[in-house]
Amino acid sequence: MADSPHDPEDTGSTVGAAELVTSVAPRRPALEQLRAAGLEIIGCCERLSQQSTLLRDSDLLQDFTPAEADILGLAMLRVRAKPGQVLIAEDEASDWMMLLLSGTVDVGKRRVGAAIDANEPGNTTRLAVLKAGAALGEMSMLDGEPRYASCWALSEVEAAVLTRAAVAGLITEHPAVGAKLLVKITQLLAQRLRNTSNQLVKALQKT
Repeated sequence: MADSPHDPEDTGSTVGAAELVTSVAPRRPALEQLRAAGLEIIGCCERLSQQSTLLRDSDLLQDFTPAEADILGLAMLRVRAKPGQVLIAEDEASDWMMLLLSGTVDVGKRRVGAAIDANEPGNTTRLAVLKAGAALGEMSMLDGEPRYASCWALSEVEAAVLTRAAVAGLITEHPAVGAKLLVKITQLLAQRLRNTSNQLVKALQKT
């Protein structure tokens, strides 16, 4: 489903928004990073709308129509990881995020003082276990800063990868989809900030 026509002023606004999204310094290409991590690249996420459970349960996709979900899927790469493989590496600078399509992912952060290449369980603090429908890495996708935590596949995982350049393309070519995507990402970040604030308050109350 194509978006409705826009006048020149609207077109200028979408181009400006796309340029703002891509204004962060470019990082190592996403494909290069994904291949270096050993992830299998399957292709784009065609017919994302056919995964009805994902559209219903994913906080990122809940408000997308089937047609909009298909447009978004065409802008995303589908990758596969084996159990134990790293999907996102802490401190690595990159400009893409992931949407889990299937499988389970462990999110963890190195303990203070642990070596960068330390893989022993005792060196990592588990932050969350995420399942299909969860979004990963959206903060670094937007600002290009190093990853806050690492994500490992606990089972065979398939995920959709969305780059900052793809978001800019959506804003330019499908403004309604691009705008909805940015709103959903903002809501996810706001919810995580609220959860972190609540955890901090609880921690302070215990001291």
